[in-house]
Amino acid sequence: MKAITQSKARSCWLLGVLLGISLGGCNQVDSNPIATEENTQPRVVATSTIITDLAEKVGGEEIQLTGILQPGVDPHVYEPTPADSQVLETADLILYNGYNLEPALINLMNAAGEKARKVAVGEVVKPLQLDGYEGKVVPDPHVWGSAENAIAMVNLIRYELIELSPAEAEIFTQRAAKLTNELQQLHNWINQQIQTIPPDKRQLVTTHDAFQYYAQTYGIAIAGTLIGLSTEEQPSAQTVTRLVEAIKKTQVPAIFAETTINPALITTVAQEASVKLAPRQLYSDSIGAKGSEADSYINMMVANTRTIVEALGGNYTSFQPTN
Repeated sequence: MKAITQSKARSCWLLGVLLGISLGGCNQVDSNPIATEENTQPRVVATSTIITDLAEKVGGEEIQLTGILQPGVDPHVYEPTPADSQVLETADLILYNGYNLEPALINLMNAAGEKARKVAVGEVVKPLQLDGYEGKVVPDPHVWGSAENAIAMVNLIRYELIELSPAEAEIFTQRAAKLTNELQQLHNWINQQIQTIPPDKRQLVTTHDAFQYYAQTYGIAIAGTLIGLSTEEQPSAQTVTRLVEAIKKTQVPAIFAETTINPALITTVAQEASVKLAPRQLYSDSIGAKGSEADSYINMMVANTRTIVEALGGNYTSFQPTN
């Protein structure tokens, strides 16, 4: 795939210091040519890097897959480009997360993707209802935090690809079954890893509220977050003060930065609370770059679990799935 990148920056004045939350924006466009008599594979577009990865593993070379968001990009605040509009206009199937994870892309998709079937892959999962921006109760879009939820997403992707290309049903089904088996092993492994953390240390403090599904599925409490469900939010001085007090009260051994958000402010929180900032960052809304430790959904979940377990005093053992 060829990448076309675009970046943007936002900053806020907080606690007397200008601390920016950097939010990159870019898209990657598949190099496959537009379908012709020689190339009639269905054209599939995926929004988030997580859905792109799952769709690639199920669809393989039998589909033309374009992932709009590049690894490391925050879907909450991504600003679409003209190239995104072109890709959506020519799509046969658009796979997006839903629950308003990628609001600007959803708006563009509804305007430009008239030809395509649109499927909210994340909405196959019954959502947690949490306090969102400005106190509104909204569905939590970060459904992939549970590997069991990812299994449901894979099965929906398989179904939609078969609807799009019935002749490839057998191969889509085989790939989905293989991936589902590995995801089930991942789910069991994460449970085992979290259990090695001392019970009173199983508490998670992160930059934004993206780990509720992970926490509820694997038995770890959310002790606090700097901002809510969307990275569009800007924390107030009161929010920072409350989080510092919560950290001191719970005595968590470490708190966590995230790869898609500038760590400056959460670093300040760690200093104010006299707590260690975990040496490894969590992957929240995107997988890692190609070749990194988190360059697939499964690798991302393994990397996050390792980061949490090691920072909170557990005993990490590597994930070694069997066929």
